[in-house]
Amino acid sequence: MELFRRTPLLLSLLLAILSFAASFTPNISYYIDCGASSNTLTEESTPRNFVPDDYSNLLSGNNSIPLSNPNNNSTSLLYSTARASTSSFNYSFTMAPNSSNVIRLHFLPFSVLRTAIFSVRALNHILLDNFFVTETVYPTIKEFFLWTDSSVLVVEFIPYFTSLAFVSAIEVFTAPPGSLDGRFPYLIGNATLNGDLVKQALETVYRVNMPGPLIIPQNDTLWRTWVTDDPYIFNSAASENHSVSTQLKYNPPEGSSEEIAPQTVYNTARIINTTTVQFISNPGFNINVTWSFTVDSGYHYLIRLHFCDIISKTNRLDTGLVFTVYIMDYLALTNGLRPTDLTTYASEPFYLDFITPFTSAQNITVSISLDRIRSNITNALLNGLEIMKVHNLSLSGTNNNSQSKSSRTIILGASFGGAIVLALILSCLVLVLCKKRQKKPAPDVKETELMWSPMTGVVNSSVDTSSKSGGLTTIGASPRVDLGLLISFNHIKMATNNFDEKNMIGVGGFGKVYKGVLNNGTEVAVKRASSRSNQGLPEFQTEIEVLSQIRHRHLVSLIGYCDERSEMILVYEYMEKGPLRNYLYGTDLPAGPALSWKQRLEICIEAAKGLHYLHTGYSQTIIHRDVKSTNILLGEGFLAKVSDFGLSKLGASIGETHVSTAVKGTFGYLDPEYFKTQKLTDKSDVYSFGVTLLEVLSARPVIDQTLPREEINLAEWALLCQTRGQLEKIIDPRLVGKINENSLRKFWDIVEKCLKDYGMDRPAIGDVLWNLEYCLQLQETEVRREPYEDSGTSVAHFPDVPVVRRMPSSVVSHDTGTSGDQSQSDIANSNVFSQLISKEGR
Repeated sequence: MELFRRTPLLLSLLLAILSFAASFTPNISYYIDCGASSNTLTEESTPRNFVPDDYSNLLSGNNSIPLSNPNNNSTSLLYSTARASTSSFNYSFTMAPNSSNVIRLHFLPFSVLRTAIFSVRALNHILLDNFFVTETVYPTIKEFFLWTDSSVLVVEFIPYFTSLAFVSAIEVFTAPPGSLDGRFPYLIGNATLNGDLVKQALETVYRVNMPGPLIIPQNDTLWRTWVTDDPYIFNSAASENHSVSTQLKYNPPEGSSEEIAPQTVYNTARIINTTTVQFISNPGFNINVTWSFTVDSGYHYLIRLHFCDIISKTNRLDTGLVFTVYIMDYLALTNGLRPTDLTTYASEPFYLDFITPFTSAQNITVSISLDRIRSNITNALLNGLEIMKVHNLSLSGTNNNSQSKSSRTIILGASFGGAIVLALILSCLVLVLCKKRQKKPAPDVKETELMWSPMTGVVNSSVDTSSKSGGLTTIGASPRVDLGLLISFNHIKMATNNFDEKNMIGVGGFGKVYKGVLNNGTEVAVKRASSRSNQGLPEFQTEIEVLSQIRHRHLVSLIGYCDERSEMILVYEYMEKGPLRNYLYGTDLPAGPALSWKQRLEICIEAAKGLHYLHTGYSQTIIHRDVKSTNILLGEGFLAKVSDFGLSKLGASIGETHVSTAVKGTFGYLDPEYFKTQKLTDKSDVYSFGVTLLEVLSARPVIDQTLPREEINLAEWALLCQTRGQLEKIIDPRLVGKINENSLRKFWDIVEKCLKDYGMDRPAIGDVLWNLEYCLQLQETEVRREPYEDSGTSVAHFPDVPVVRRMPSSVVSHDTGTSGDQSQSDIANSNVFSQLISKEGR
């Protein structure tokens, strides 16, 4: 029976494979197996021949060497070798002038390549900046579209200081007609487009087949990978999968083509899950299906949506299917999308391009919704989606930062000679600035060693819902925050040995983090913003404003900051064990036994204490907005502290129920109510903390695309297991038989309540804290039930939890002061900033 249900999908995949025989043949193409000594044929119906770079006469750079991987675990021989160097090397390709070209760079690190940090430059574009590759058995492939005015295209690999650069394989070929030179894209909101789309530099960020299947290069007309939409769809229950097995009729150039997207993309669609009863019982009923994608802030993005009306029952209706499309909360098409207006034939594939506004957000949402007025068919669909970063100057760096642009020009100039004059000019400028600084020296670090004091000036904190950053804002705050915690740049340089790479302990969206030692011997974590950071001044200011006004044993302490010489640097206490996630799963698991259940509960309790202080210990609620296992740091003795307050937001004022703000956070942890309504409350942190508790119990990522579809999202999978009576499936195997059943049952009860769809149904963080402490008591001792007591909860698959009368929590005595309640020893007690250790962006 299951086979028959899947037959349309299998047939559509077969059609795609068969059609691949007639795949696109570029006018000019290069396929390079870097470091290889012989040709490598790909496993495709029409194999591509990757030739060694030594034999191709394309390689320049005398110091580069070929490296071989003796333990290649990849399924392809293409990644058995690599080209590497500690100095710059490049490849020169002869292309057709005035043409659009595709560049794909393949990376699979091994041996010394695991520590490589480098940049990649082509034409006037920095394709990758201070780039490093996470080691997996799967290659990392970066795809770019570049316009060449001349016939020469040079791709250069530039190591970062004493590191090295490498590449495993390279593809360069002319883009198929219509890839970017079709109809002018729709501009969303205040978006602009300077010149033709085809002449922009584009980097492919996402390529998604709704709802699937996964399309691999062997089955795609342009050797691309199309992933399934499971990790990105929000509330998948609002949709259903639809597929057909018919041969579709392409109609280029008006519509799509095989080279734009293969038949498998258009033969499958995500449609809205509706019933006639819903419309009868509620005449105004509407519903949408939404996808969310994490992106770098500071760019315009090209959103390409693929459509094919495979749900209409007749060939051509008078009005037919009409539905609405939203991108980043903007109505993308004013009059809705009517496929019959854009096609000639029934079931004809087509696509639409949209350019987003310059975004300060770190996620892009795409939604489809019903059009109950103009449509004969109450449904909507989306077949596929592509997201590309747009930049006509540099693919790395802040798009609108003139200072970054000038700095970038200087850096690149220095890389290619002729930098002596620039260096002299810079030296003069530095001398002038130093003299100016000497007239008004920055406070010595001793003035702010470990002494916390209120702000030097009165800063009236308030919510500014119009703030683009979405973080805490201050009335009348200047771009330079002055809170009495300034540390001079020279002191920070000395603490980190001039930012020695040996002291680097992490890289993330903000920049790099270094371990340092202040002149009084205090170990610190120094977080230095990159000029091309995904985050910037708003997060920098918010972090200072939040941490300078609060102090708690279970919140990471801010020791100081620096904003001299265009630097944005934050100095924190050093948390020697790093983020909680590193002790649950991943490649960084330390040697030795796994965290015990008691240790995990203690860590969760301490993190809950930190959140409880944020929500209740300050004059106004502070909502963290990015609670996750990488933002819970562990110090000596596994003392846990909450970190990373760059997205924090002041909660609602008295008489208000919520704060309206743009959605920010990390996908997988996001509160569904906040995501749908943009109404933020402290219960949003409770939801994220509930997901984190699940992460602690299961020791697996909250989103894992390598797992079967129903298991990808941890929260959804756990709730599904609970309804099936299979909760044992989500428990870390290392804990099996080591958890008191009553403690486990109570823990699940907490998780289930935290993950309620609506904030009003979730407990306050104080209740979560009390119940976690109760879980710990149940784990350590057998508590007997009084005859008249009842648990008040019901988890069918665990024994009843004994209940004790609710007593004042042992946490009542936790730090609540904001000025000196905590001793210096407490502040310096634990010794990074999770986002920078894990290199995760938000």
